[in-house]
Amino acid sequence: MITEAAKLDALPDEALALGQQLCFAVYSAAHAFNRAYKPLLDRFGLTYPQYLVLLALWQQDSMTVKRIGEELGLDSGTLSPLLKRLEAAGYVRRMRDPADERQVIVSLTEGGRRLKTEAFTILAEIGKATGCSLEEVSELRDALHRLTQRLSDNNLEN
Repeated sequence: MITEAAKLDALPDEALALGQQLCFAVYSAAHAFNRAYKPLLDRFGLTYPQYLVLLALWQQDSMTVKRIGEELGLDSGTLSPLLKRLEAAGYVRRMRDPADERQVIVSLTEGGRRLKTEAFTILAEIGKATGCSLEEVSELRDALHRLTQRLSDNNLEN
């Protein structure tokens, strides 16, 4: 009979090596992206999560806080202070929905709409920083979307 300790000893140490972990590769890539974005966003006084909110609003203006949270996977506790800072910077405005006072609608200001043209510069710079072709970027993005979906699906089953 093999004991639990013997089973654990039989596992190759390299299986637990940091460099072999998919989660660490994704984590490291996320941090590298944040470092690449930081100087590009600093000139607009934006953080990366604030930039994501603007990306969502450039795609569809006048969304509820709840909808933005769903799009970005952020809860209202994280989103509210972020939106407050975007409003103070003059990029968005928040208003209660006249049809449902419980809902807050977030809309771009003129300054927020103007910033959209700058986003293409940011996108181009990040594209250069990755060193990837458009095809590689597309393949990586699609693989990560599939991974996210699978992880979400598996979490629902538990």
